[in-house]
Amino acid sequence: MSFATKWIKSNEPGTGEKLHGTIKPAGPLKPRIEYAQRRLQMQISSLDSISHKMKEKDQTLFRKVVNAIQQHDTQYSSVLSNELAQIRKMGKMVGHARLALEQIQIRLSTISELGDVVVTLSPAMAVVKNVRAGLSTMMPEVDNEMGEISQMLGGILVDAGQIGGYNINFNSANEEATKIMEEAASIAENKMKDKFPDLPTTIDEEAAKGAAG
Repeated sequence: MSFATKWIKSNEPGTGEKLHGTIKPAGPLKPRIEYAQRRLQMQISSLDSISHKMKEKDQTLFRKVVNAIQQHDTQYSSVLSNELAQIRKMGKMVGHARLALEQIQIRLSTISELGDVVVTLSPAMAVVKNVRAGLSTMMPEVDNEMGEISQMLGGILVDAGQIGGYNINFNSANEEATKIMEEAASIAENKMKDKFPDLPTTIDEEAAKGAAG
């Protein structure tokens, strides 16, 4: 069977292949990559929803902080400020993860031949594992989905390497993954600064504006 057939043929794997998927290729690569893209998009949409809820909670807490400061309730404003700081920390992590997954999805969409699979999926695997590790403690529901996506990409990567006889350069893959994560972190940081006002510490015009908004 040619590389091209392994790439595009969409036959379902037989019973034997399903039982021995860790040894034999689990099926043509292109439909599996397209399925992985859809799973990534679902995860991105889920993170968008989580981010939206966090933004709403941030706005509510911010107004409460401003109100507590205006009422000279230092203790309550301090408690609320700490809670708000945690929400923003989580929001930044979610934004970081979302951007990183989006980069992986874009890269998967550019794969056009067998040789691209190993080059693209090697750093993608590392990125997905990093995202999973960053979100698993605060979002257990994300952990399971990311684990399945990681296994899926890993299976495609191994099969592509076996079919094409490619060696996986893990050092290069990790370097590329680090670049993707750092770029996503930088963008997420800037977006957070643009979206959310600084925490108020005193009663001033900015605090009043925040309460009014």
